[in-house]
Amino acid sequence: MIELTKDNFEEEVLKAEGKVFVDFYGDGCVPCAALMPTVHKYAEEFADSGLKFCALNTTKARRLAIAQKVMGLPVIAIYEGGAMIDSLVKDDATPENVEAMIKKYCESNTESTFSLGRRLQNPTFTIEGAALL
Repeated sequence: MIELTKDNFEEEVLKAEGKVFVDFYGDGCVPCAALMPTVHKYAEEFADSGLKFCALNTTKARRLAIAQKVMGLPVIAIYEGGAMIDSLVKDDATPENVEAMIKKYCESNTESTFSLGRRLQNPTFTIEGAALL
């Protein structure tokens, strides 16, 4: 997990290639502190997924957070091409929703690859009805 600052945010997030996961948190934010272990667990679990994981302490970079339209905490965001393309804000930033968001934006989602591969390996053909199941 890359710790973001006002000095590296542009390079690590806005100019980054691919998708970037950003955890906006703040000192004294109880929901942020409760979510942080889960976020770190997912960052390790999905480290090879093609998604870059970062975190920004908004207490230390208040103006940057406001410039990114972060008005409440916690905020979990996905950036691509220099823009925020998806986010979970406040009560929507649950461990389940964060995991679903990560899986949605991972380049190599193993569950989807496995399911698709399994379907393709075991096709059922019906010649008379010309149906492919």
